[in-house]
Amino acid sequence: MTEHYDVIVKKRQVQADNVVVLEFESANALKLPKIEAGAHIDVHLPNGLVRQYSLCQNPKQEGIFRLGILKDPESRGGSICAFDELQEGTQLKVSAPRNLFALDEAEHTVLIGGGIGITPLISMAYALYEEGKSFELHYCGSSIERAAFVEELQQGSLAAYTKFYFKQSGDDHRESLSAHFKQLNHTSHVYTCGPNGFMDWVIDLAKQNQFDDSHIHKEYFQVETDATGDAFEVYAQRSDKIIMVSAEETLIDALAREGIKIEKSCEQGVCGTCLCDVLEGEPDHRDVYLTDEEKAENDQILVCCSRSKSARLVLDI
Repeated sequence: MTEHYDVIVKKRQVQADNVVVLEFESANALKLPKIEAGAHIDVHLPNGLVRQYSLCQNPKQEGIFRLGILKDPESRGGSICAFDELQEGTQLKVSAPRNLFALDEAEHTVLIGGGIGITPLISMAYALYEEGKSFELHYCGSSIERAAFVEELQQGSLAAYTKFYFKQSGDDHRESLSAHFKQLNHTSHVYTCGPNGFMDWVIDLAKQNQFDDSHIHKEYFQVETDATGDAFEVYAQRSDKIIMVSAEETLIDALAREGIKIEKSCEQGVCGTCLCDVLEGEPDHRDVYLTDEEKAENDQILVCCSRSKSARLVLDI
């Protein structure tokens, strides 16, 4: 089980009308752990939902967790609750930081964020700056009025490393970055976060310029996942239960129906919370958490969205 902390909202600031910047501190004597650049935490919201948000502080800042959360009109209930209900003084639970988007050692690092996807890249930029590493930060958005952290990035220690592209100001990030990538050394590492279409474009651009896959890093906020398919049987070995998963039922719901509760969070195959070991059978991987190499090994499955290609799966649960 993931370690959890009781925290209190120490500071709250609304930026760009629809982004709330929250700073948490411990609500008791248990000190919050140090963070790594690129890490996120699970936030247990007042409405019962659990959502992952990237930490966007300088990793040197200890004893706090800082988040930037966009009030998304397409929200499934998480961001709206965070924006509306997390006020200064609110107490809640969060997980220990987990890092699925860690920095690799590189001669030069290129950070490219779209909209609220800038958040994990801010912590990376601070870490690289503190370590005296070579890097650049690119912030793409619709307008400066709808962008958070602009003043911090324009006036703080990261100003000399940051370039902004705002459509409303006539900036064309596609044209500028396409030209810029032609000048980059292929030993550089590229990190991108933002809307899925934006990230796909950055990844394609890097590949077109002969960047190796191992030098291209991405983090999804959310994905559209179809968890339906053919019915199949699951044998939960440790629980000694045989469970039928119907065509319209998710694997995690079928397990819960038979009393096998698996910890979950995003329910979209993004965060890895519901990862289980596969002992027999061939999973039908629907997630974006596992790498292609990990999926090919067929020894793990994210039960929130994935299914089975074989008629039977044996899981170590």
